[in-house]
Amino acid sequence: MLKGHCLCGAVRFETAAQPLWVAHCHCESCRRATSAAIATYAGFPAAQVAWSGQPRHIYRSSPGVERGFCPRCGSPMSFAGEKWPGEIHLFLASFEDPAALAPTAHVHVGEQLAWLKLADGLARYQTTSGEGPPLA
Repeated sequence: MLKGHCLCGAVRFETAAQPLWVAHCHCESCRRATSAAIATYAGFPAAQVAWSGQPRHIYRSSPGVERGFCPRCGSPMSFAGEKWPGEIHLFLASFEDPAALAPTAHVHVGEQLAWLKLADGLARYQTTSGEGPPLA
């Protein structure tokens, strides 16, 4: 069972599912939503994630996109987009054991901050589709 929660513990989640994928996102929207250089997500079937405690608040950050956050402490908790029907993307850092889920790729690398230099050897993609070969 994978479990997680926000900073204050008011919003909690758990899932018995394994992630569909785990990746670092470099897009400007995710950077602004997290106030961080990158956001790391694990994607799951939405129906297999159970929420408890205080309900998340939802912010519709752009057409077809919903970002969930804790209404008490403000921690970002989730991302859902029409582009990925039936999926929910959970922030890796909110898991009780984030080290248990290792990222396998970087997405939206064309928006990566120029000063951020990463040599982790992971696949790098221009978009989130993962279609085509990784960028060199």
